[in-house]
Amino acid sequence: MPFAMEGKNIYKRFIVWRMRHVSDRVFLLVLSVVTGLLSGLAAVILKTLVHTTNRLLLHFNIETFLGGNLLILIYPAIGVTLTILFVRYVVKGDIGHGLPSVLLSLSRHEGRLPAKNMYSSLFASTLTVAFGGSVGLEAPIASTGSAIGSNVGRLFRLNSHDVKLLLGCGAAGAIAGIFKAPIAGVLFVIEILMFDMTATSILPLMLSAVSASTVAYFLMGNELQFTFSVVGQVGLSQIPYYIVLGVFCAAVSLYFLRVTDKVEEWFAKRRSKFIRAVIGSVSLGVMIFLFPPLFGEGYSFVSELLNGSDYMLFEHSIFASLRDSHWVVLAYIFALILFKAVATATTIGCGGVGGTFGPSLIIGGLAGYFVCMLSNQLGFAEQSTANFALVGMAAVMTGVMHAPFMAIFLIAEITGGYALMVPLLVASSVTYLCVSPFEKHSIYARKLAKHGDLLTHDKDRSAWQLMDMRRLIETNFVVVRDGDSLGDLVEAIKNSRRNVFPVLTIDDKFLGVIHLDDVRHIMFRPELYDNTKVEDLMRDLSEGDIVRISDPPEEVVNKFRVGNRYNLIVVDDDGYYLGFLSRANTFSAYRRFVSSLSEE
Repeated sequence: MPFAMEGKNIYKRFIVWRMRHVSDRVFLLVLSVVTGLLSGLAAVILKTLVHTTNRLLLHFNIETFLGGNLLILIYPAIGVTLTILFVRYVVKGDIGHGLPSVLLSLSRHEGRLPAKNMYSSLFASTLTVAFGGSVGLEAPIASTGSAIGSNVGRLFRLNSHDVKLLLGCGAAGAIAGIFKAPIAGVLFVIEILMFDMTATSILPLMLSAVSASTVAYFLMGNELQFTFSVVGQVGLSQIPYYIVLGVFCAAVSLYFLRVTDKVEEWFAKRRSKFIRAVIGSVSLGVMIFLFPPLFGEGYSFVSELLNGSDYMLFEHSIFASLRDSHWVVLAYIFALILFKAVATATTIGCGGVGGTFGPSLIIGGLAGYFVCMLSNQLGFAEQSTANFALVGMAAVMTGVMHAPFMAIFLIAEITGGYALMVPLLVASSVTYLCVSPFEKHSIYARKLAKHGDLLTHDKDRSAWQLMDMRRLIETNFVVVRDGDSLGDLVEAIKNSRRNVFPVLTIDDKFLGVIHLDDVRHIMFRPELYDNTKVEDLMRDLSEGDIVRISDPPEEVVNKFRVGNRYNLIVVDDDGYYLGFLSRANTFSAYRRFVSSLSEE
């Protein structure tokens, strides 16, 4: 107990000393470095644990008479079971939804993330992926880094703006650390988490990303994710091939988005977690047994493709005897593209923890290799499969995540050069243009956008979308009931400070409104009090005068602007009266909200 009290006293003295002697700006930069170091360390721990366990498990092999590794059938079930037990008995609650929960915290919770998020995603994803779960580590580590940044900021009592910035620093550091790619880490935060690239935000993000990359290089060596040299010169004659690749990657991206949605929805409808775990584990085990490259992240198989060898794809596979046929290889790679999406969604749906970042890279690499190999087989001009695989990785990531610059610079950084910049730009641009009409948001942001919880770079739209209209509803209007007389209305006028009176049924269903100006000429004629009913005095209303509580905020604002109305009646979806929205109060709240979003 004395030690705890002493610790609290030291903490309080430090906070006071910092506020007196260290400026907020300098302290924020220091904390951005600290956040980067911690996020980079978390990334190294995660990657080391997973890869070490993967190698250990795959070292054991029990072959069937068809070939393949029988143990691969049961590894995923072990991983999913351990993950579920960890979430239930250690985390003791919902582990969150990865990057969507980070986006939600930015838009609705001032960047606050629970302290448990600093370890829950990290260890849960380790258990899932180490035992073969076909998901990525990037989203969990980005969530972990975000939680580290958020809690560091709150620990040192920073304001909400700086807490959000440190959250972004944590995410940038995590991505930079896991790929040793600082520029990609910063662009990840800008494009995925929708941070504005301003003078006050870019330096902390860069410091965090560089710090994390330094930790990764120090602890894991100088090796890049993919060691690669560009094969041949990329000339204008090759551009049409990369355009075709962009179109194909757009189709693959849409397939990935649709399949992951459908499979996860199917699992979500199964109420029993036990049933979900059993069905998912068995299905995943069978898919990995048939297609071993689906085991874990899959980066080692993509590395082999970049080195010009597709033999590794057939290791421990029951199809190994057929790998000498180029057409079989093509069919096998196409099947991997199709089943990787299903395996990823199955892993997540049955209770595993992981992300879609890595799978989109893997599928992109397979897609690029497939297009190039097919082109070469059909007799077109010979192209480099390695070049196409790398460009495909960026293109599919662009289509799935709507983050073209992050994807382009990530590939450039993890391969150690920018020689493929033109093909990367061409293919990624084509993919983005083809996917955008069908999917307006990234895989992380779609559900948030659907529910109006997404913060975007468009501050005007974000303000209207994120403002809580419910808090602006005014309820201090005196109501009158269906069947009341003019005399009852006059009594209501005496007790009201407003000049509008809603008319409701006995059970509060909205019927209409009466304006004071409409009854001023008869309200002092007592002979009419008993014979005139309020329903005869109601003003004619249109749809433009009424909003429902579920209407998008932008639609509410449009009614104010188009109709030049000063008040709108608010009802619930069943037509029951809730109150009024005032034009003046709504636009004042908007100005305050924009000011808070723009605070620097």
